[in-house]
Amino acid sequence: MSTESLNPLVNAQKQIKAACDLLGLDPAVYEMLKEPMRVLEVSIPVRMDDGSLRVFKGWRSQHNDALGPTKGGIRFHQNVNLDEVKALSMWMTFKCGVLGLPYGGGKGGVCVDPTKLSKRELEQLSRGYIRAIATIVGPELDIPAPDVGTNAEIMAWMVDEYSKIKGYNSFGVITGKPLILGGSKGRTDATGYGVALTAREGAKRLGMDFNKCTVALQGFGNVGSYSGLYLHRLGGKVIAVTDVFGGIYNKDGIDIEKLMEHVKKTGSVVNFPGTTSINNEQLLSLDVDILALCALENQITADNADTIKAKMIVEGANGPVTPEADKILDSKGIFVCPDILTNAGGVMVSYFEWVQNLTNLYWSEEEVKQRQEEGMVEAFKAVYDLAQQYKVNMRTAAYMISIKRVYEAMKARGWV
Repeated sequence: MSTESLNPLVNAQKQIKAACDLLGLDPAVYEMLKEPMRVLEVSIPVRMDDGSLRVFKGWRSQHNDALGPTKGGIRFHQNVNLDEVKALSMWMTFKCGVLGLPYGGGKGGVCVDPTKLSKRELEQLSRGYIRAIATIVGPELDIPAPDVGTNAEIMAWMVDEYSKIKGYNSFGVITGKPLILGGSKGRTDATGYGVALTAREGAKRLGMDFNKCTVALQGFGNVGSYSGLYLHRLGGKVIAVTDVFGGIYNKDGIDIEKLMEHVKKTGSVVNFPGTTSINNEQLLSLDVDILALCALENQITADNADTIKAKMIVEGANGPVTPEADKILDSKGIFVCPDILTNAGGVMVSYFEWVQNLTNLYWSEEEVKQRQEEGMVEAFKAVYDLAQQYKVNMRTAAYMISIKRVYEAMKARGWV
């Protein structure tokens, strides 16, 4: 076993330091970016269905607001901790920066297994969390959104609770809402669509015919399922999929639309007709053109990076490849499209939703998709060109672009 750190905060700090050094920035810039500017820790009491009272721990981290209000999801997961929330807020700063959005990074989390709560308990927890952080969020301050373990319904409860506190409707405080409450068309599948667009652009640069590309897909939640759907629609052939319950394989390709129906009925990809069983370890080491990582962080580490045979990795999840693994993949010549670029489709369409809320002018799905494609293709080109110019990998180039923007904003404001 390797001794590398799997702490996402340490890994985020390493990535920031490497980019700051390559840009030749004053050490003060790294000092300002290595920790969030503000973190709020809250305790949320919830009266359970059996009459007992449970107190849940939650956090909201705001990394940097030099470019604009902070932005980022709220995660409900039993393994959420302070360091993870801080790291995710830092990644959000750079995700927004790489796309040129007028945001800094934020992230929220509650340590809870939402699947173990009744709907009433989940609603009480959701409303309690937004009440606890209400003083530091708002359309001009910090705009949360869904993440692992949360969804549009939970966002609706939070918007309603926040609006009650304010005394007026404030739909712009949260994105990823139901359409009827100011949600944006094209938001639900935005992250997955962005993953597929990034894979297509990467394939072009590597001289691969996307219509002949084979894909292995790790994760089949919101991001994974829509990544698979659009990879399939854009011409790729998905031959393997895993989720938390198991995995499936068919060398001739898997019909993702039918698989989505199967998952809706059964709750898992397991036992999908016409496929054989496969586990995560086997999926990661498949000889495919594209490996799409759409589960959780730390999936490829120094311990398994040597087994990876894919030509290209697209990171639909946040931090699925550790810095030590990155070095190994680099030495093997594997092209990695980093999370802050690959999965930024969600925050891009969140930005569109926020703009629509503030202007009260709503766009068609075609307009949203077209603007997302233009934005992501442009961002990919900028990162790829910089990677070629500095002879660095895509992750380092993405951080360099983002950090340069944040640094310029901090400098213009007289912070550094």
